[in-house]
Formats: sequence, C-alpha cells, structure tokens
Amino acid sequence: MSYSNYDKVFKQLKVKPVKLTKYVKHNSPKIRKFGKSYLKCGVCGRIGGHIRSYGINLCRQCFRLNAKNIGFKKYS
Repeated sequence: MSYSNYDKVFKQLKVKPVKLTKYVKHNSPKIRKFGKSYLKCGVCGRIGGHIRSYGINLCRQCFRLNAKNIGFKKYS
C-alpha cells in the first residue's frame, strides 16, 4: 500500500475484502463533534480564520470575496 491518501488505498484492497474491512476500521478519519477541525468553511473547507457570527460559517478569505453578495458594506 503505497498511497498516502485514505481513499486511494481502496483501489488496491478491492480484491481483498478482509484486509479492506480491517483497514477501514483502523485508518478511517475520526468524526469530529467539536474543536478546531469541526468548524470548516462552507465554500473552500479551510479550518483557520473561521467566522461563525450571524451563522455565516465562512473563512475570512471567502468572506471578503462574498461580503457584497451577502449584504455587508465596507465603511472605511
């Protein structure tokens, strides 16, 4: 198994169902319920610079691009 991505290994393990179930059991990503990695941008999926207020759920870069479309004004 030479792939570093979790999903790409399935190509190699399709013919070995027992090893595939063991791989999925031990190597699947943990489902997050709270914390930094739970809050992702709705557009691009970034973790850092997240804006939650008003239910926006965007990172700061996507917010700057979409602020006028959402209805925000720049006052300076």
